[in-house]
Amino acid sequence: MKTVRVISRITFTAASLFTALALSAGIASAQNYPAKPVRILVGFGAGGSTDIVSRILAQNLTAEWKQNVLVENRPGASGMIAAELTAKSAPDGYTLLISPQTSLAVAPALYGKAAYDTMRDFTPITLTGYTPLLMVVHPSFPPKTFKEFITLAKRSKEPITFGSGGVGSSPHMAGELMSSQLGIRITHVPYKGENPALADTIGGQIPVMFGNLPVAVPHVNSGKLRGLANTWSTRSPLAPDVPTVAESGFKGYEIATWFGLLGPANMPPELVARIQRDTAKVLNQGATKDKLTGMGVELVLNSPDQFRDYLKSEIARYSKVIKDAGIRAQ
Repeated sequence: MKTVRVISRITFTAASLFTALALSAGIASAQNYPAKPVRILVGFGAGGSTDIVSRILAQNLTAEWKQNVLVENRPGASGMIAAELTAKSAPDGYTLLISPQTSLAVAPALYGKAAYDTMRDFTPITLTGYTPLLMVVHPSFPPKTFKEFITLAKRSKEPITFGSGGVGSSPHMAGELMSSQLGIRITHVPYKGENPALADTIGGQIPVMFGNLPVAVPHVNSGKLRGLANTWSTRSPLAPDVPTVAESGFKGYEIATWFGLLGPANMPPELVARIQRDTAKVLNQGATKDKLTGMGVELVLNSPDQFRDYLKSEIARYSKVIKDAGIRAQ
């Protein structure tokens, strides 16, 4: 028995020493980071909201870290190409991903199979922010309020069509969520990007569209489109006259395009904390914050644990919407 106790103490001591060394190595790694250029992968083309937010972050982290932070666009498969590359990278903080919910919560359920498991293969760092969506209509569309739209949608013999920038996009999900949650019948018309959908809405080919705030607001301000509702829980300062769905009497409906910062699974906690802290610092700086707010981006910058919980809830929500609506990738 004495021999067993001695071996147990030795084993315990060795394990404790190993843990201490690993912790020290993680702290040292975080303190010395970054020692070489960092790349941020984006699963969508240049010029979109995700790309712009990523480039603003990269520019400011470059100044903060005195090391190049580069944005690398890897568009395709609803952002899953960039997500897969990130998941398969070393968990050393030198490959990061900025992604909307499309790649993380929507596409895996939409396609039925992905090369990664969002909750298993990534390290959530922070939810950087979100952009509300606007439900816009052609000026000739009879309903002048969201409540009138719901009444028309429920009475119409044929489903009302709505456009979006593509299958699985946040605007597409906004319409499907509204259809299932509010008990109306609306039919999705997918376009290859938001601009073609906007053009057809302005031209009267489709009556309704869900668009990202920065894209839709200029056309509302010019009178080419009418803002019927803001899909988020609060009005946007960029569109103060457009009421929320909740204000129209329909509680519990809210959706926005959000942007999350992640790395591969198993990143050292100290490194994750360092990246989260510096991201929050640079994006909250006056001029940078004002620039993002001017684009309609509301900053969140929460903790890794808070982002992980939010991500889990979003996966559950979108999986249900996709299943209930019977949506399939095209």
